[in-house]
Amino acid sequence: MWSSIACALLLDHMFGEPRRAHPLVAFGRYARQIEERGYADRFDRSPLVVAAAVLPPAIVVFLLGRIDLLNELVGVIALYLAVGLRSLREHAEPVAQRLDEQDIDAARSAVSRMVSRDTAELDPNQVAAAATESVLENGNDAVFSALFWFAVGGATGVVVYRLVNTLDAMWGYRTPRYRRFGWFAARLDDAMNLVPARLTALSYALAGHCLRAIACWRAQAPAWDSPNAGPVMAAGAGALGVKLGGAAPYDGQWHERPALGWGDAPDAESIRGALRLVYRAVVIWLVALWFIELIEVI
Repeated sequence: MWSSIACALLLDHMFGEPRRAHPLVAFGRYARQIEERGYADRFDRSPLVVAAAVLPPAIVVFLLGRIDLLNELVGVIALYLAVGLRSLREHAEPVAQRLDEQDIDAARSAVSRMVSRDTAELDPNQVAAAATESVLENGNDAVFSALFWFAVGGATGVVVYRLVNTLDAMWGYRTPRYRRFGWFAARLDDAMNLVPARLTALSYALAGHCLRAIACWRAQAPAWDSPNAGPVMAAGAGALGVKLGGAAPYDGQWHERPALGWGDAPDAESIRGALRLVYRAVVIWLVALWFIELIEVI
């Protein structure tokens, strides 16, 4: 297992996400077809469309993994395609660079590729906060949850997680169209992230200012509307010693969110600090997984 994880992370470091023909892009088109054919504003339809979308590719991966000669290769490729560590850096670093150059318009444009909030009126600190929050939250979604589900369920486990996570990004909105149709994708994604998110929060604490991270996690996470993003971002902000959360614009309106973290207002260095925190946490996971595998061998 450890060698497969190391190989997948090395592939991600060397090549990043495939620029063309990424399987998740094809899956997104497939999910859209399922939505067009199976949409109904009903709660009971939601589990059915999730199963119709996820089960066929998961079964294919499972069957390929049963072939002895392909088992290791399928695992490495599946995890490589599910992990987005290099992509995280490639999206966040340009925001920090534009802030260093004091080019606020370019910084807003760069951060708009990372977040769903409106970015046209963000000031430099708010741009830095948006990017820092995105790095911390997506460190869980795009890195640690993928590692967790690969460790638990191999290639099939990580594929199911990544597909469910993709469906949540497509359907998991509390809008009139998706409130009922997408509820199961959203709840299943929450359930699959429940343990990984808390392991991610703990990893951030161990990789940064530990006591402050845990204090922020305990005090601030319960107030956040997401049961998984709250612990991750509160612990990450505390580990970095930066203030996050607060007001943010969505759909033309400013929404007041609970405060996260403690310390100074975010800036370009906060974004880079969040990236370093994620990378240090990855090292912690690699060491822990190596140690677990060593104990199993003994």
